[in-house]
Amino acid sequence: MSFESSAQPVASIWGGIATADQILPGVWHVSTASHGGLILSAQRQEAMPGALRLEGIHYEEDVDWSLVYLAFEAELKLLRRPGMAASLQLAHDIARNWHPQPYGDFTGIAVAPRDSYVMRRRAAYQAVIGEIVVTAAFGTHEAWVPAGKTGLIGRRVASVDHLGWAKYDGPDVRALVDAARYDSGNIVNSFAAIGAELI
Repeated sequence: MSFESSAQPVASIWGGIATADQILPGVWHVSTASHGGLILSAQRQEAMPGALRLEGIHYEEDVDWSLVYLAFEAELKLLRRPGMAASLQLAHDIARNWHPQPYGDFTGIAVAPRDSYVMRRRAAYQAVIGEIVVTAAFGTHEAWVPAGKTGLIGRRVASVDHLGWAKYDGPDVRALVDAARYDSGNIVNSFAAIGAELI
């Protein structure tokens, strides 16, 4: 399919456009004072494979840009721009990690949890549905947290969405736990698993 160049975008969902570069006909890389990403023409958006297509024409620069690079990978390879091979590999890595289902659907390659933070996060929260988990933690700089303890705010997990974000119900609760038992590096810390005591 042949794509037409499109007019430079004049606005974005991220704010006023500071710079814009048409990397492929109808695919604009834009930056703003706060964020940026790719903006597609209507023709490009229509050509996005169903598994990779977002609802709008904006594909932000942290993660969603990878979907566009996967969709038009063959064209991008033909550009022979410096660093393009690395960018395409990064697109695969990011999409596999953060959009595992669309990536698998598009490529036909099943994504294992070890290759996707989203899948690991989803599994971790699914395992604690119905339990109270840490949503915020505080050190002894807070007046209500005694020495040797970590102060916790938590809520009960009701469900988990496809990206691994927990949905909560019920009120916030406070608890204390021995500082050595709380690990902020864990995807999820349930009150029960770390022995948190409600206060």
